[in-house]
Amino acid sequence: MSRRFLSKHLVQVAWFLILAMSVPAQTKPRARDLGVPFDGAPGHNNAITDVKGVEVGHTTLISGEGKLVVGKGPVRTGVTAIHPRGKASNDAVFAAWFTLNGNGEMTGTTWVEDSGFLDGPVMITNTHSVGVVRDAVIAWKVKHSTPDMEGYFWSLPVVAETWDGWLNDINGFHVHPEDAFHALDVAHSGAVEEGNVGGGTGMVCNEFKGGIGTSSRVLDAKAGGYTVGVLVQCNYGRRDQLRIAGVPVGKEIPDRPAYSNHDDTGSIIVIVATDAPLIPTQLKRIARRVSLGLGRDGSYSGDGSGDIFLAFSTANPGAVGPKGMHQLTMMPNDSLDPIFLATVQATEEAVINAMVAAETMKGIDNREVIALPHDRLREVLKKYNRLAAK
Repeated sequence: MSRRFLSKHLVQVAWFLILAMSVPAQTKPRARDLGVPFDGAPGHNNAITDVKGVEVGHTTLISGEGKLVVGKGPVRTGVTAIHPRGKASNDAVFAAWFTLNGNGEMTGTTWVEDSGFLDGPVMITNTHSVGVVRDAVIAWKVKHSTPDMEGYFWSLPVVAETWDGWLNDINGFHVHPEDAFHALDVAHSGAVEEGNVGGGTGMVCNEFKGGIGTSSRVLDAKAGGYTVGVLVQCNYGRRDQLRIAGVPVGKEIPDRPAYSNHDDTGSIIVIVATDAPLIPTQLKRIARRVSLGLGRDGSYSGDGSGDIFLAFSTANPGAVGPKGMHQLTMMPNDSLDPIFLATVQATEEAVINAMVAAETMKGIDNREVIALPHDRLREVLKKYNRLAAK
């Protein structure tokens, strides 16, 4: 075992213990805390983990500063892991995916499309680390899982990416298998870290600092009381197109944009979880609705953007199992409207939560991407009579 592995993981374990102890007392503001008005009722954590069983873990890699030296840094990257039924479960979930614009990558989706199942975790990292994370997931599953009913073991992991090369030494390949293992192993329920963490560490959103964000909605009893949770890794969008709660915030805060061009540079990965009993064709419809939530925030899904979404349901446990007939439950299609709406609302908020949580970051060649300024956001919302009372 290498000295690098031991030293890095001692630091990561210590940091995780500190985080775990601090989560209940976490005071870092989120979008609602700043007075951003959102529709719908969020769950207890306002996070994808409000869907029972879902766990999220991060590995965050930050080191070095100054001039880019490929292979040495600066490093601003990481890995995020999402376990649909928790890391202790080997039970697959019904799933579906949708691509709004395909300038990106999400592995394993061919089999998700054909089978209707997601078997294992969803991983998110940077563009040039998809391969190593994919292989690491297989190794992790071999260690923690059992062969299939016929004695074979195989896996087609779902690993998605966005490009962090504006701040990170992306061609230095700083994500290693142990980083994926760590994200998988430390995944937990409850509050989810947002902003400059995990796969979102070096990301940029609407030319402010971006990263990981999450939100949830709980349907009322008449709609079944189900929960919809969303997690995003946002690295997309133009400053002048950013809208928050219907307000043209990007035009009101135009200074210090990240890029000199005016293209919709970057990508976004969105994962939707629900405990509603939905089959894959219905989950495909849910995944498509993510687009409408992004549209509320000002996205038009430019040519250079990889906008890829996956939705899964934790209902119907045991749907993959021994041969024979399986009894399933499913909602009727004409009852899906509340879930469609919840998906749109939670997606809209998750992106803004990512930007609110993110902090100003310097990366390669001292490039700096500023965080969305909280005070100015409140001023703009107030100007347009959209500031909610705290």
